[in-house]
Amino acid sequence: MESFLHHKNKALQVIADKIYNHRRISEEEALLLYTQADTAWLGVLASHAKQQASQKLVFFNRNFHLEPTNICLYQCKFCSYKRKIGEEGSWEYTYDDIARIVEAYKNTSVTEIHIVGGVHPQRDLHYYGNMIKLIKSIMPAIHVKAFTAIELDFMIKQAKMSLSEGFHALKEYGLDSIPGGGAEIFDAEVRKILCPEKSTGEKWLEIHREAHRAGIPSNATMLYGHIEKWEHRIAHMSRIRQLQDETKGFNAFIPLKYRKENNHLSHIGEVSVVEDIRNYAISRLFLDNIPHIKAYWPMIGRDTTKISLSFGVDDIDGTIDDTTKIYTMAGFKEKNTMTLDEMLKLIKSAGYTPTERDSVYNVIQTFEN
Repeated sequence: MESFLHHKNKALQVIADKIYNHRRISEEEALLLYTQADTAWLGVLASHAKQQASQKLVFFNRNFHLEPTNICLYQCKFCSYKRKIGEEGSWEYTYDDIARIVEAYKNTSVTEIHIVGGVHPQRDLHYYGNMIKLIKSIMPAIHVKAFTAIELDFMIKQAKMSLSEGFHALKEYGLDSIPGGGAEIFDAEVRKILCPEKSTGEKWLEIHREAHRAGIPSNATMLYGHIEKWEHRIAHMSRIRQLQDETKGFNAFIPLKYRKENNHLSHIGEVSVVEDIRNYAISRLFLDNIPHIKAYWPMIGRDTTKISLSFGVDDIDGTIDDTTKIYTMAGFKEKNTMTLDEMLKLIKSAGYTPTERDSVYNVIQTFEN
């Protein structure tokens, strides 16, 4: 089958032919897409790949976030969220606080709780495991998607367990999946500048491998738009693609845009919306074995999210109900909640079919009309 998308650049034409014939593109070809492909052409190619993956469906879920603490051991330069114990603006919820938050969603239509926070120096796996048990005692059917690899690395070490032991314990407590944060950029030199104290890229991959082996699915992320180069993004995605070939455990890939307010990298500014949508498109084309590409709307806003649906994105996350502070503390200006009607309108106005899903992409209902 030949592609109908022609390009005068022969190298780009080869890439288009590969995509239309369901063949994998190389890291070198991904770099050509970043450096030589025009944006409209990328959109057509990525839309074709999205059509092959999920037709006209665009997914969302009904969820809320729980951020138990922003107290963190680490000093990542891109982070606007972290605080030290006792510092102004810090918080650490008690179990009673958490119970009150979760009780507010009892008997509602939400299907997922998303839990991430700082790496608190005094909390181990059992503390968070008992938190999950508490949540499920209030909402037994809720899907618990919780903890970045960085949080997991610390809490499992604190409990003096191996990764395998830790994941089996967390599964017994009720952990259902992992959201995928903490990946940033895997490159060691970039990481030395961004987050030298944090777990390595290799450790992030090892943790997700062990989660998949334990039957715990996850997502994968990439923080872009700071000091990294295109080659770093490609190498990062390549490592994720390799792990997915091995485990088949990733449900979605989520490019996360660096936001500049209130952190140590503010002087570098932010990349443009055009760069955002190009990055979504290339993610879709390169990550041929990950079924879903997500635009996390509280990070990029409603308008850019709508545009992203024409550049390979087929998931926009969930309703959230103004329950996350991570991006508002970094300068995001929109309110972090979207009603069901707003969600449906956004997706339909882009020409797609809104599809409510559960946390592992089983379809709950579609909204055709």
